[in-house]
Amino acid sequence: MEDPMAAIRETFFQECEEQLAELESGLIAMENGSAEVETVNAVFRAVHSMKGGAGIFSLDALVRFAHVFETALDKVRSGTLVATPAVLSVFLRAADVLADLVRAARENGKVDEARTSAMVAEFDQINEIAGGVGPAPQSSAAAGGVFEEDPAPDSVARSCWEINYTPRAELYAKANETAILLRELRRLGEIEVRLDTSLLPELSEMDPEGSYLSWHIKLKADCNEADIRHVFEFVEDDCALSITPPDEPQGLIPGTVITGDNGFKFEFFPPPEMEEPEAEPVAQAVPATAPQPQVIQPSMVKSQAVEAIAAKAESAAAAPVTIRVDLDRVDRMIDLVGELVINEAMLSQRVLEAGITRASGVAMALEELEHLTREIQDSVMAIRAQPVRSVFQRMPRLVREVAAQTGKQVRLIMEGENTEVDKTVIERIADPLTHMIRNAIDHGLESTETRIESGKPVEGTVKLTALHRSGRIVLEVSDDGGGINRARVKQKAVENGVIAPDAQLTDDEIDNLIFLPGFSTAAKVSDISGRGVGMDVVRQSVAALGGRISISSRPGQGSIFTLSLPLTLAVLDGMVVSARGHTLIIPLGAIVETLKPRAADVFPLDRDLNVLALRGGYVPMVDVAASLGYCDQFIEPEQSVALLVEGEGGVRAVLLVDAIHGQRQVVIKSLEANYRAVPGIAAATVMGDGRVALILDVDAVVRNARSETGGRTPEALILAEAP
Repeated sequence: MEDPMAAIRETFFQECEEQLAELESGLIAMENGSAEVETVNAVFRAVHSMKGGAGIFSLDALVRFAHVFETALDKVRSGTLVATPAVLSVFLRAADVLADLVRAARENGKVDEARTSAMVAEFDQINEIAGGVGPAPQSSAAAGGVFEEDPAPDSVARSCWEINYTPRAELYAKANETAILLRELRRLGEIEVRLDTSLLPELSEMDPEGSYLSWHIKLKADCNEADIRHVFEFVEDDCALSITPPDEPQGLIPGTVITGDNGFKFEFFPPPEMEEPEAEPVAQAVPATAPQPQVIQPSMVKSQAVEAIAAKAESAAAAPVTIRVDLDRVDRMIDLVGELVINEAMLSQRVLEAGITRASGVAMALEELEHLTREIQDSVMAIRAQPVRSVFQRMPRLVREVAAQTGKQVRLIMEGENTEVDKTVIERIADPLTHMIRNAIDHGLESTETRIESGKPVEGTVKLTALHRSGRIVLEVSDDGGGINRARVKQKAVENGVIAPDAQLTDDEIDNLIFLPGFSTAAKVSDISGRGVGMDVVRQSVAALGGRISISSRPGQGSIFTLSLPLTLAVLDGMVVSARGHTLIIPLGAIVETLKPRAADVFPLDRDLNVLALRGGYVPMVDVAASLGYCDQFIEPEQSVALLVEGEGGVRAVLLVDAIHGQRQVVIKSLEANYRAVPGIAAATVMGDGRVALILDVDAVVRNARSETGGRTPEALILAEAP
């Protein structure tokens, strides 16, 4: 039998992920000194919410640790504990422990008791300054951080508080419960509760989602008003709450009479001492607009119930509504939209083959269908779009840890956190960005002594930027370090046998050598670098996403690594071309321009390699059909159409094809998942005529073209061929 709590449990863990992200971002803001009071409150609420939710499922280890964490955060909120760097360091480590406890609870794994106990001991140390931490509860009962009733402390010398509590319908809509709040009050001291049902309407007039009950509570406890309001913190905006201190009148309007259908009457008058002459000035201070005593009749209750229903419907229509949808359903919808795009293309092809004119009603309706299909596709893709903030939030922790390991002072600047991109892309850019940030700190930034000698600020700067450009997302990682030591890079490449000692390379080509597998310029192996694993992984990951990476470096001033990635991995704007009777798709983002080669501009270097003179430079020419194995004979450049493309690192090549058939948006189908990986091919798609067309891997083709030159530029080859 299916567990009815399984779905609720999964929702809780999904919310925990959101709360953990908010917790970490808030703690980092506090560490940077940019946190406001609301940020501190948000950090507290994140831990408080996780503790309360964990109580529902009896996750005692998570509840106990969250309680200790929450107590320390509450002391920061109240000002009894100062959030020094040492304290925030404890909080950040505690956030990691809390994440591990959530993960263990979700996967039914083991809890590292030693690590948790050590963290609790650290909390005990920092809380000694603030007066200590209360004992952690043994078990919990429900959401909102409410625990099972503890024995009431000794009631000697206690003050009596008067509390009037009237929940609104919104309180129950958010899954809160009055009984939980009463149990939490019971932890403060002795309580006497009276339920007021006077506003309860007839059953026929009752709104099932309405709220008609009130509670009048007397609390005998040695506490202050802040302790009481802490109990109602999460529901204070969804209820009418008045707290009357001891020896002060209850916060009701004098003379108010409440009469319900059940005949129950409640009438409030101030205590006798309030009628003495000295109370007169207080009465005069009441504004003239103060509400007058009134009698609430049953008819008023009924009309109020109807008005409440209407008001609730109106507010529901105005407020934005969000729902949680399983990602598999969204993926399924995207697949169906992809099939819709393919079928629309097929229909267009059939209409074209039938010779129907563009002015006909069928053609015009088909054009409208094409526009609607594109809008549906864009809307569906927007559902999966998410800001890159989730990835950026991890980087401050990474920077702090790597800076501590290297002994450098580093400041991280992040821009464009709200830039949206497909969720799949977000999930796969985390590792490349991690490698690049680590590389920027370890290799890019100089040591403190070197920066002082160079007249630079002691604190180095690493900047992470995200933006949209030309239908793609661009991520930049820059630093103000010493730049790439090109002499060292070239020397290392020669030592590794990657290039010949006499190879003539441009600065860009030398910079791109760092992406070679196993390449490292580190003097010694450390926990951060030196093993030759990192930047080659970055290039492979970016290429797998259909993206490109380039480097711009200036000696003594720093480097900029730029990642250009598609916004989505589901669709692609491409140029349809033919090569020896085969239809291919070339990604539009890689095409710089199209041209018709002239014989005078073509220079043969050997039997299989030609270069094209273009704007004072030389670009290698690639016969696409021959490179893919479609034929053995190379096409004559003058009889072909050329496409100038740019691969990773800004390296360019000219692709030769038979003809260009136009631009089209195609649905990407994984060739590797359905067949196997094919060199030079990135993916496949289905064309309007039902045939499968291959999507060219431009970076792989350009890389092969450059490898055929032996790592030398076309200019160097031409000079070598000259007599």
